[in-house]
Amino acid sequence: MSTPQEPTPEPRMRPTNLSTLCVAALAMAALAWLVISHFYGAMPTLPWLPPFVMLGLAVFEAVLAPTTKARIDRKDGAAPVNPLTVAWYVVLAKASALGGALFTGVYAGLLAWLLPQRGQVTHVSHDLPQAIVGLVGALGLTLAGLWLERSCRVPPPPPDEDRIGEDRPGGERSGGRSGGA
Repeated sequence: MSTPQEPTPEPRMRPTNLSTLCVAALAMAALAWLVISHFYGAMPTLPWLPPFVMLGLAVFEAVLAPTTKARIDRKDGAAPVNPLTVAWYVVLAKASALGGALFTGVYAGLLAWLLPQRGQVTHVSHDLPQAIVGLVGALGLTLAGLWLERSCRVPPPPPDEDRIGEDRPGGERSGGRSGGA
C-alpha cells in the first residue's frame, strides 16, 4: 500500500519584507558603530566612490521602475516586456533593497559616532560629507529597489465572464460539457 505523497511546493519569490530590511540596517549600524569606535584612528579617510555608485544605482532603478510598470501593464505606447527581463529586474531590486539597507546601517552607524566626535577629533570633518552622502545614497538605493520590485508585480487578471465556473473541481465550466456520455 503506497502512501500518497504531498505535492512539493513550487519555489516562490516573496516580496521583500520591510522588517527584514530594518533589522539588517539596525544590526549593521550597531556593528559599524562598534568598529569605528575602536578603530577610527587606524582607518583611512572614507572614499567617495561607494556613495556615488549607490546614488547612480538608485537613479537608474528609479527611472526603470515606472517604465517597467508601464510595459507590464501594457500602457499605450509602451513596448511589451520580456518576462525574463522582469525576473532580472526583480533580482536586481531585491539585492538593491537589501544592500541599500545594509549600507544605510553602516553609514548611520558611522554618523552616530562621527557627529558627537566632530569637535574632538580633527579628521572627523573630512569624513562627514562622505558619510552623509553615503547615507542618502544607501537610503535612495533601498527605496528605489523596493519601488522597482513593486513595479515588477504582475497585475491580477481582469474579471472575465467566460471564466465563470473554472474554479470548480476538475476545472469544468458551468456552461460546458460534463464528463458523462
